[in-house]
Amino acid sequence: MIEKNVSHGIISTYFEKLERNLDIDVAIVGGGPSGIVAAYYLAKAGLKVAQFDRKLSPGGGMWGGAMMFNQIVVQQEAIDIVKEFEINHRPYGDGLYVMDSVESTSALLYKAVHAGATIFNCYSVEDVVFKNNVVSGVVVNWTPVLREGLHVDPLNIMAKCVIDGTGHDSEMCKTVARKNGIRLATDTGDVIGERSLDVVSGEQEVVNGTKEIYPGLYVCGMAASAVSGTPRMGPIFGGMLMSGKKVAELIIKKLK
Repeated sequence: MIEKNVSHGIISTYFEKLERNLDIDVAIVGGGPSGIVAAYYLAKAGLKVAQFDRKLSPGGGMWGGAMMFNQIVVQQEAIDIVKEFEINHRPYGDGLYVMDSVESTSALLYKAVHAGATIFNCYSVEDVVFKNNVVSGVVVNWTPVLREGLHVDPLNIMAKCVIDGTGHDSEMCKTVARKNGIRLATDTGDVIGERSLDVVSGEQEVVNGTKEIYPGLYVCGMAASAVSGTPRMGPIFGGMLMSGKKVAELIIKKLK
C-alpha cells in the first residue's frame, strides 16, 4: 500500500544516508554560511563531508539579513565566490555589493548539497571524539532530546577533521579545551571571546583566524573571531564566505 511505502521510503533511505556518514573525511559543526561554503568546496574536491546543524533550517544568521531586513552586503574581495554560487548581486559603492539574503542562503545550501555534501538538520553536536590527543569525530544527538533535557545517549561519527562553525559561541573549541585540559592555538591557549563591532578589522581578522586551532579541529566564520578575540562585523558576509573557502583549502591540502 502507498501509505506504507511512503513511510518505508523515508525511513530506509534516511538510515542509508546516516550509515554512509558514520566515517567521513570532514564533519562540520554548525550550519552557518562559512560552514556551508566549506562544505561546498570540500565536497567539490571529492572529500566525504557532512554538516550538522541544530536548527530545522540551516543557514545561520544569513536568512534574516540585518534586523530582519532581508538584504546583505559583501565586499569586492568575495565577489568571485558569490559568482561561483550564482547569486544575483548589484554594486552599491565603495567596493560593496548587495544581495537578497534568502536567495543567498538558498543558493549556498543548494550548491553544497549538489556538490556532494550531506546536511543533517535538527542535530546537536554535544561533544567530540578525542583519541590520542587528536579530535577524531563528533558526538551527536537529536536537538529536541537536549532541549527537553532527556537522558538519552548520543551516537558517534568519526571524521579525519572537524570544523567548528558554531558562530559566536565557538562551542566545539570551548568543549575541547574545557574537557581535555589542552591549549588551543590562541594567545591565551583558550577561547578569548569576540570583541565589539569593527567592520574592516572584523572582516580581515575572521579570515586570518581561520585555521587548525588544535590537531584535528579547525575553526571558521564567527567561531574563528570568538576563539581569537577579534571583532564582530555585522551583516557584511564577505568574510564569512572567504573564511569558509579558506578552511576548505587548508583541509584539502592536508587530506588530498
